[in-house]
Amino acid sequence: MHREYHRWHSDRLGRDMELLIFGHAGAKVLVFPTRDGRFHEYENLRMVDSLRPKLDAGHLQLWCIDSIDWESFYCFWCHPADRIRRHVAFEEYVLNEVMPLMRQKNPHPCTISHGLSLGAFHAANIAFRHPHLFQKLVAFSGRYDLTLNVEYFRDLFDGWRDENIYYHTPALYLPNLGCPWRLDHLRRMDMVFVIGKEDPFLDNNRWLSQVLWDKGIWHARHEWDGRAHSGSAWRRMAPLYV
Repeated sequence: MHREYHRWHSDRLGRDMELLIFGHAGAKVLVFPTRDGRFHEYENLRMVDSLRPKLDAGHLQLWCIDSIDWESFYCFWCHPADRIRRHVAFEEYVLNEVMPLMRQKNPHPCTISHGLSLGAFHAANIAFRHPHLFQKLVAFSGRYDLTLNVEYFRDLFDGWRDENIYYHTPALYLPNLGCPWRLDHLRRMDMVFVIGKEDPFLDNNRWLSQVLWDKGIWHARHEWDGRAHSGSAWRRMAPLYV
């Protein structure tokens, strides 16, 4: 199987960023890791192995990118306004550095946004905000409102709210979304959300699902037994939904 490593200095982030590519052709899958994960996490969790038949057949090509969540959402020594600004810079890096390289190296018309845990937030948020760039969204064990206090998960902005937080919190901006152009693109996208029945963000997933249905946005939501928030569960999900 083709495996390719890239590293370059991102002026938008002021640091080096790394990524791995798996597969030689097929639909491009932009993979966001968990909050603790890096660009090699998907491989380390054996997720790549779970998708090997599709990769070897040229049906999929994985683009596993790095995370800076400890410099943004989980940088608690920073003011919340600075945390979200760092995330905005990360989105700009993905949109203006990673995705142009994806298009340059692979002309396949389908791009899939995919993530695990907090990576599912990243995958969903960028697809919701830029739906013309994606044909499919696959989100495993996601949290789509970073302002919630649930179980031992806290409001990642400590009660602070500003325009950037609003426009990067699907639970806030989606209910008010009325742009016909954006809604039309969202309604064309294939969306799959998978969550465990004992996951603390099950209610958040159900709430998001209802918001999407209210907007006429078709999607699939699958609820798995248990918490289903682990590599072993995600390895079984990936061949079914990605």
